[in-house]
Amino acid sequence: MDTYPKYRGRHCPDPLPARIPNMATATMRYWAAAKQAAGVAEESVSAATLADALAVIARGREELRGVLARSSFLVNGDPVGGRAPDSVPLADGAVVEVLPPFAGG
Repeated sequence: MDTYPKYRGRHCPDPLPARIPNMATATMRYWAAAKQAAGVAEESVSAATLADALAVIARGREELRGVLARSSFLVNGDPVGGRAPDSVPLADGAVVEVLPPFAGG
């Protein structure tokens, strides 16, 4: 049986969507003000680096963008610290914790 008769002699589309190479699926977890600004406790994003993930989640969310500018981040429990977000690669299944400044003590 010819699965794609209209494509005979031409490139046949792959029935499954292809993954972009080097693109991880990460879970973003939001705490305190970040959770409020995001409107969700967590969400999944496809990104190769922390910078890519931050760009994805900030798109169209100005309040969240402001919170992200003041936040610190953990990737799989390890602090990002002073490293540039574009130098922090994300592995598939990574968990990124978004930690805004906390009041009190």
